[in-house]
Amino acid sequence: MMKQKLAFVGGGSMARSLIGGLLANNYDPSLIRVSDPVSEQREALSNDFSVHILEDNLACIHDADVVIAAVKPQILKEVLISLHQHLDISSQFLISIAAGIRTDTMRYWISRDISLIRVMPNTPALIGCGASVLFANQNVKRSQKNIAENIMRAVGEVAWINNEDLLDAVTAISGSGPAYFFRIIEIMINSAKKNGLDPELSKNLVLQTALGAAQLAKASNLSASELRTQVTSKKGTTEAALNFLDNANIEALFEGAVSAAMIRSRELASELGEK
Repeated sequence: MMKQKLAFVGGGSMARSLIGGLLANNYDPSLIRVSDPVSEQREALSNDFSVHILEDNLACIHDADVVIAAVKPQILKEVLISLHQHLDISSQFLISIAAGIRTDTMRYWISRDISLIRVMPNTPALIGCGASVLFANQNVKRSQKNIAENIMRAVGEVAWINNEDLLDAVTAISGSGPAYFFRIIEIMINSAKKNGLDPELSKNLVLQTALGAAQLAKASNLSASELRTQVTSKKGTTEAALNFLDNANIEALFEGAVSAAMIRSRELASELGEK
């Protein structure tokens, strides 16, 4: 069982997902601190989690083993500059979950040669079904990588990459990906209701179908293409639906959506990463 003291700077949705997942995985709540400047946010955190809630970031990171910057990219520079003199680079290391902002930029803001890990998690971490990809700068020790991996593995699956540039693609696929699936679920539920199904039945059918399809795809040795073919009878209903989607060029649509997310991730690095 991990015993590191974790300091979350920022208590937004991603921090909540990680904290909730860690606690669900029996992480000791006394080892978790979270700071947030918004009183409503602190009150919500206090209501939901038995962890230490603070307003002051400096008090939050004091004596922590791991500092997790769980803030939006737009305010990461301000936060890191305010913390840089108070980080103990001999005993602490920093994890950032901010999209787009590169490690060399963060190191410049901190003005110190700190061990730094970028993580792109996603919100299903809240229920232990997250997908997190990590990148470590050259200062990170093996022991620190193990700690970061154990933190993220507590809330889902973990993978490492050695090329930081690939985090833009990761952001577009797994980071933003849950929203794509939620949008599809929303559309299918609305379509079911428009075709006469009860709202509750519509919701349950779509959610169970999405869950079952994902679990089957993960459990099967067959590719997604092969599984799709198994469901698609010649001249049947599924074929009619898939033909409609293909004629609408759904593949190009999704490729465009992923590309738009990747471009925005790179734009964030350019816009917000100015030194």
